[in-house]
Amino acid sequence: MSTLITNIAELMTQDAEHRVLRDAAVVIEGERISWLGPAAGAPAADERVDAGGRALLPGWVDSHTHLIFAGDRTAEFEARMAGESYSAGGIAVTTGATRSASDFDLTRLAMGRVAEAVSQGTTYLETKTGYGLDLENEARSARIASTVADEVTYLGAHLVPAGMDAEEYTELVCGPMLTAVRPYVRWADVFCEQGAFNEDQSRRVLLACKAAGLGLRVHGNQLGEGPGVRLAVEVGAASVDHVNYLSAADVDALAASWSGWDAAGGSGTPGSGQRGTVATCLPACDLSTRQPLAPGRELLDAGVQLALASNCNPGTSYTSSMAFCVTTAVLQMRLSVHEAVRAATYGGALALGRESGNDADGARAVGSIAVGHRADLHLLNAPSATHLAYRPGIPLTHAVWRAGVAQPVR
Repeated sequence: MSTLITNIAELMTQDAEHRVLRDAAVVIEGERISWLGPAAGAPAADERVDAGGRALLPGWVDSHTHLIFAGDRTAEFEARMAGESYSAGGIAVTTGATRSASDFDLTRLAMGRVAEAVSQGTTYLETKTGYGLDLENEARSARIASTVADEVTYLGAHLVPAGMDAEEYTELVCGPMLTAVRPYVRWADVFCEQGAFNEDQSRRVLLACKAAGLGLRVHGNQLGEGPGVRLAVEVGAASVDHVNYLSAADVDALAASWSGWDAAGGSGTPGSGQRGTVATCLPACDLSTRQPLAPGRELLDAGVQLALASNCNPGTSYTSSMAFCVTTAVLQMRLSVHEAVRAATYGGALALGRESGNDADGARAVGSIAVGHRADLHLLNAPSATHLAYRPGIPLTHAVWRAGVAQPVR
């Protein structure tokens, strides 16, 4: 089955050449993109969709979410808005509710959150464990996450549970808990922050997970300058997320990690050479916690590869709206519309190691529109992507295709 989407006013490919096509068309065959170019030259297809002069983007790639949870933290949010400062300890509230919930309820809740994200244009999504915080519940969270998300991250090192010794819990995270979650996860993460895990504990977790064959991610530099960014670069993490408080040395370290990377690829493939550590900014979380926004402009200007993600979670960023993150990045972080959209599509794919590939590793590339890539497409009810920031707060998703399949849009 093939589908021609034509009469596209603006096609923002986010491919290796950063092409933006006008009066364009795309052909989907199965789950892949088989053709794109001028609408006048489009081949015939089994089905024809008239885009009506709208803009077409790659689907959002949300590389940082926490969707496996139960419970509510409205009271914590209200207190924070009244002036209380954020600390990592609120995670324990969600842990209690999550442990008490049934498998059915956790799955139902997570599926609803994924559906909400997809209806707003998100077509590829990562989620984490981290609200179980014991062997049984972390394994359960990983198993459930593997049924609802495209990528699953092990975050047993989210917070030391009340009543447990930090060193003993770190050993559990590095040993039996890691073994229990390993069949369900591709990544491992650690909250390297005051009130969570210190540098030594974080390094032990990351190295143990790396030895088990997992890719690495780090929550770092959210609440203040600290070792998170430096540690992420040291261990070769795919991304370091939050990055609100950065020293000049942190920015330099991130930039240096990309010194061997050719962003254009050289053969039409986005990126080649030694990958670095993506800096993932979480602007919705920054606003909710009243932290300074991550310095996205400074990072891009230094040559760091940037991603935007929702950080959807019950405590500090209860939104799956990637459009909101893009809008905030443009209006308050001084990114251009093209830069912000790229960070929310190609940047997220880069942070998840899914920016290239045509089934060679079992998964097509996501985050950009190119022949052979997965047909993840987001049609806006607007003539250009600029309207994402020009009309803040307006729901602009008109249609979504995920792996070539049209999705319900609310």
